Amino acid sequence: MSDPLAIIGGAGAGLGQSLVRAFAQNGYSSIGLNRSVSNRTAGTTLTVDLSDPDQTAQTVSDLIQTHGAPKLVVHNAAKLVIAGFEDTTTADFEATWRAMVLSAVNLGRSVLPAMVEGGGGTFIVSGATASLRGGKNFAAFASAKAGLRALTQSLAREYGPQGIHVVHVVLDGIVDTDASRALHSMNPARMMKPEDIARTYLALADQPRSTWTHELDLRPMGEAF
Repeated sequence: MSDPLAIIGGAGAGLGQSLVRAFAQNGYSSIGLNRSVSNRTAGTTLTVDLSDPDQTAQTVSDLIQTHGAPKLVVHNAAKLVIAGFEDTTTADFEATWRAMVLSAVNLGRSVLPAMVEGGGGTFIVSGATASLRGGKNFAAFASAKAGLRALTQSLAREYGPQGIHVVHVVLDGIVDTDASRALHSMNPARMMKPEDIARTYLALADQPRSTWTHELDLRPMGEAF
């Protein structure tokens, strides 16, 4: 039998690609979906705009035809806007919502019915500190992340009884990537390592049905909370 399918939506450099690699190394046929694909994300990553419902549905349908219904799906797509409220445009608000909430809607619609029919699986959504509270200069990002969290709660209540483990993971810290190192003046030792986050996602996918986690917060040692 072929390895079960894992789909990572938002598989850019950093956490997304770490998830693609970790899942592939742990028994999954691991496929990333990302709006753009560079040399760093080529191979097992397909170019897909998850905010486009037709494009998302067709790509996922093709994967299911080849590999069967996915057993593990991660929504990791995000768009960071940092600006004062008066400098945050309507386009900024719409772009963050499309990148995070609408993309999750499209991905969920494409995979969840097949996962139910296939006997179950795990659907994980990557959240952030902003999922729980807004901060100065984060109005667009926080409002979209909060909406994504509420969407995930609704999906858990609807699909949990149908055998789908829906999880929202609050990443309460800075994920260690090239982009975050350039943006933040922080010791990388205090950042969240993508490969360690991936190990937690794999553990969530392996939880027995009698002890499912719905929401989990992860943070590096020393992070204030």
